[in-house]
Amino acid sequence: MKEKMLRNSVVFLLVLLGLMLVSCGNQSNNTASAEEKSQVGQLDEIVKRGSLKVGLSTFVPWAMLDQTGNLIGFEVDVANQLAADMGVEIEFIQTKWSGIIPALLTGKFDIIVGGMSITPERNISVNFTDAYEYSGQSIVANKDRAGGLSSLEDFNKPEIILATRTGSTGAVAIKQFMPNAEVRLFDDEPQGIQELLNGRVDAWVSSFPFPQLQAEKYSDKLYIPIEPEIFRDEPIAFAVRKGEHDFMNFLNNWITLKWADGFLDERYRYWFMGEEWMSQVDLGSS
Repeated sequence: MKEKMLRNSVVFLLVLLGLMLVSCGNQSNNTASAEEKSQVGQLDEIVKRGSLKVGLSTFVPWAMLDQTGNLIGFEVDVANQLAADMGVEIEFIQTKWSGIIPALLTGKFDIIVGGMSITPERNISVNFTDAYEYSGQSIVANKDRAGGLSSLEDFNKPEIILATRTGSTGAVAIKQFMPNAEVRLFDDEPQGIQELLNGRVDAWVSSFPFPQLQAEKYSDKLYIPIEPEIFRDEPIAFAVRKGEHDFMNFLNNWITLKWADGFLDERYRYWFMGEEWMSQVDLGSS
């Protein structure tokens, strides 16, 4: 009887051990599958999909709608060339600037190509590539309200009202250089410029060369109050979701090549230093 019980116990233990080994094997296979899946990164997905989804927001001359409703601008050229070099189609997804990083993080698009300056705050949420261009903050003022003001110190007063775009580094620049001024935020440039033209704010702060273009277009009402015109330099980079090391490596190498072959310089000169494109857009409404 005891021998029978002993045999049954041994059989039970062997069966239990077998089940444990099978379970461990399944877990190992599942883990391997998960690891393999995680190694299929965004770069592979883009190539397999055959399209690059680009998030941007209209901002002269980075990205604008021409008179036929098509996107043009420095960033549009950069993104088109990037997609062409990847061998994929391109899909532009216009997004309000204030929500462009959340949209990237939720997977609405693959990358932000939108004149985005690198900041520590943004870098907490996204990864930035190497800089592919450089910009800076400038200021355009209303002649009637701010005539005679000619320095950042002149605008750093409680009675001064400065306007800029929501979520832009213009707000950061104001906080850094003119913290005593009142700030009004707008979702789009045309809204803020209209307030400036109507004399309800003293000045508009944003990236070069938008203030200069407005001062030229409305020379009877607006002027550039300070020299040099750019008072805060900013590196511009692509933004992608965290953890995409292969995608980042590809983008950084692409930027290096495009600096080397002159593409980025040539496009910068066309859009930021030339005037040929200006007849295609309404500079006050893009």
